[in-house]
Amino acid sequence: MANQNYYKANLRDLQFLLFEQFKLDELLGKEPYPNWGKDEVVAVLEEAYGWAQKHMGPYNRSGDDEGCRLDNGQVRVPSGFKEIWKALFAAGWRTLAVETQHGGQAGPFTLAMMVEEFMCGSNTAFNMYPALTQGAADVILAFGTPHEIESYVPNMLNGKWAGTMCLTEPHAGSDVGSSNTQAIKRPDGQYTIKGTKIFISGGDQDMTDNIIHMVLARTPDAPPGTKGLSLFIVPKVRSDGTPNDVTCAGIEHKMGIRASSTAQLVFGDNDSCIGELLGEVENKGMSQMFHLMNYARIGVGLQGLALASSAYLNALEYAKDRKQGSSIKQWKDATAPRVPIIEHPDVRRMLLDMKSRVEGIRALAVKLTMHIDRQAALEKTGGDKTQIEYHQGQVDLLVPLIKAYGSDQAFSICATAIQVYGGAGYLKDWPVEQYARDSKIFSIYEGTNHIQAMDLVGRKLMQRGGANVQQFGKDVGAFVAANKEHATLADAVAVLGGAMEALTASGGKFMQWFGGGKMEMVPTVANRFLEMMSETTVGWLLLEQAVIAEAALGKLGPDHHDRAFYEGKRFAAQYFAYNVLPGVAAKAQLIAREDRTALDIPVAAFAP
Repeated sequence: MANQNYYKANLRDLQFLLFEQFKLDELLGKEPYPNWGKDEVVAVLEEAYGWAQKHMGPYNRSGDDEGCRLDNGQVRVPSGFKEIWKALFAAGWRTLAVETQHGGQAGPFTLAMMVEEFMCGSNTAFNMYPALTQGAADVILAFGTPHEIESYVPNMLNGKWAGTMCLTEPHAGSDVGSSNTQAIKRPDGQYTIKGTKIFISGGDQDMTDNIIHMVLARTPDAPPGTKGLSLFIVPKVRSDGTPNDVTCAGIEHKMGIRASSTAQLVFGDNDSCIGELLGEVENKGMSQMFHLMNYARIGVGLQGLALASSAYLNALEYAKDRKQGSSIKQWKDATAPRVPIIEHPDVRRMLLDMKSRVEGIRALAVKLTMHIDRQAALEKTGGDKTQIEYHQGQVDLLVPLIKAYGSDQAFSICATAIQVYGGAGYLKDWPVEQYARDSKIFSIYEGTNHIQAMDLVGRKLMQRGGANVQQFGKDVGAFVAANKEHATLADAVAVLGGAMEALTASGGKFMQWFGGGKMEMVPTVANRFLEMMSETTVGWLLLEQAVIAEAALGKLGPDHHDRAFYEGKRFAAQYFAYNVLPGVAAKAQLIAREDRTALDIPVAAFAP
């Protein structure tokens, strides 16, 4: 039974990011987006937002209430989900950025990701099914043979079939290299697959005719660890229509995203599960899966952003409407009238804190996706290889930030939204309690946020001899130098400059530890460093927005409808600069201290 739609998004902010801050229009009307213009992009955003509110939002609460159920080995999804699935693929929302030769619309990746925000935010649990399907199709497109692409991709992109990614095993958890699912080559060149995978999102459902599982497995002579893993295409149903010995042994009963079937799958319980190697070379599974994982991690950041944004906007609406208490200016007057709670200073602080974080994380997401689009444009037109490397390097650097910071902040922002509602926010009468439950998983799946932090400090800081992070520092430094005497924002820009200096010093500390035999210090503070780099990046992008907004305000009349929007950009940037960025320097001091308390405490001392 459908319920009220509570999903909200800020379309004006999306247009600001696209056309005022990141200049998507510079890429439109020419390769690789010759059929796209500003009007088309804006129309898609408006239509997709309305579509998500109408078709997906009303089933968010009911899907959570009903959940999935396992019925004689078959997962049944909540009421309404089958109809949403059909409508989603009929509308073409999943193929915005897919090439035309595969039935897509060849649009900018950034636009597709903005639409993904609407889909994630309006119904997180449902959207996981088509999002993972597209991810699985993308990895087949990237690495599959022509026969594999022809056999699987069309039906995955048109919604007839679904897809999953199967990494985790009961004994291994995040230690993917410990996988022991087996793949034995058959005389016909295919493989017999045998093993168990857990925590498989969308692992089974009754919306599609088939499910194409992308399964990491190990051949008998493969080397140990991740180097010995291969990726296999394992359909639930074979091409002749017979079952492929893939069994759903159970589904998890979860804190959130309850309408997403998180399954335990058993492959080859009867020794008759058949898969085919993705591509033509064994032991390439991890590099192939990382292609999928990178986009999945961007998607998780968008999931976090989507729920955080809707939580903020719902809390804002509630705060404008709910009257409680008198103004602090009349605190001695017992007869003073009640005021909307947005008039109370602490509520205003919470709302501005949420606004700055949401809009900053969205800017981070769009900056990342615009690097992808600009790289694609250069590659398509034979552009400067140095610029191609630059854009790819920034993508590599920003992926762990959007995944980890976006997901950590999502849960925190949703919790703050509940606080704005007060006791009402803890009730199912309002959407924010579900947002909080749904968002907690984001920091855990697709690589826990500690894995993201270790990826950042262990791999990304040193990629291309450190060139990527050095260029990042130059970009921030150039902004600081250009705006250090800004009439309105000079003080805030100076705080950003101090944060960047502190971040650089902490990066140097990691290099000392790597070379000085103090490796145990690296994982101890890696999460803190990722948070520092994320906050510095968000602070930079918010201040960049404020500079643009200040210039725009100088051209507007006092009653212009955009004046409040641009003023909000300035206040959000200043708030973040004065209340969040100083923490970067404080965290740098903590890193420099080299505190070993957590390392040195005996296990027995944690509790008697």
